[in-house]
Amino acid sequence: MAAKTKNAAYDQLRADLAARTLGTVYLFHGEESYLREYCLSEMKQQLAAGFESFNYHKLEGKGLTAQALTEIVEALPVMAERTMVQVVDWDLFKLAEEQRNALIALLEDFPPYCCLALVYDQIEYKPNKTYRKLCAALDKHVQTVRFAEQSQNEILKWVSRRFKAAGHTIDVPAAEHLLFTCGCLMNGLIPEIEKIAAYAKGERITRADIDAVAAPVLEAQVFEMTGAVSKGDFDRAAQVLGTLLKLQEEPFMLLALMGKELRKLHTARIALDTGRDKFWLMEQWNMRSDYPARLLLDNARRVSRRWCAGAVRRCCEADLRITYRINGRRIHQH
Repeated sequence: MAAKTKNAAYDQLRADLAARTLGTVYLFHGEESYLREYCLSEMKQQLAAGFESFNYHKLEGKGLTAQALTEIVEALPVMAERTMVQVVDWDLFKLAEEQRNALIALLEDFPPYCCLALVYDQIEYKPNKTYRKLCAALDKHVQTVRFAEQSQNEILKWVSRRFKAAGHTIDVPAAEHLLFTCGCLMNGLIPEIEKIAAYAKGERITRADIDAVAAPVLEAQVFEMTGAVSKGDFDRAAQVLGTLLKLQEEPFMLLALMGKELRKLHTARIALDTGRDKFWLMEQWNMRSDYPARLLLDNARRVSRRWCAGAVRRCCEADLRITYRINGRRIHQH
């Protein structure tokens, strides 16, 4: 089973926060926005508490110039030792050459009394190695921290703590079902945990409580649909599909996700036929938990390898037809 790599940069940031020894320039990116916002809040509290209007500046990246940033960064703190500047969605690799050079100059002579956080939120952080000088400056002067999904054990402990704070308990199987249903990102889980805790009548949270009020992520709904097909419950599959279409989910996206789930099902059937276990299946699909692997293996026991191969082939054929029609329409329009 593939092991989750340790996030050394994130661990170092947490250690610096605990020791109150924050560095000068950080670059934050990654999908776990809850942890990112928590760390930014802690940084702001340490650096600018009580004097935010003077010592804390939050800037939008759109339209920002390196010269304007330099002026703000070099402004001396008021009644404090340091200032904090937060820049959101400033795509460093789309800056003009003059702006890149000005940014590099700032990084090379950055004032020690300022802490700069470059935050990638709505845009993806994609380093462009063709800009060698900028990449070298970032590697040398910037602490890049990726806020990734937490490990399975960490997120399960966090879920348990959230329910405990709301007066409930939850066992591991129910928590795994929650993560499978609602995803593993904390910002998405918080409102679902609150709904479930408010709905549940007993102290212990059950799977029925989760299914009653939780809003499943798209991947979980597609899994339910393909699982219903594997069971021969076509009415349920059609019901789920109808719900997704009413929610205006893109048919092309639904087809792509269905194809992926059917390929997973095919892999699970191969695992059963060749004597492989759930850990092999987890490795093939880079799964963080054995919960979806167990569900896949249960569904795979109901179908043959030939059935799985045919289902995958039909998805590919449908994908090709849609692609051909879209491209043909575009060519015709031109």
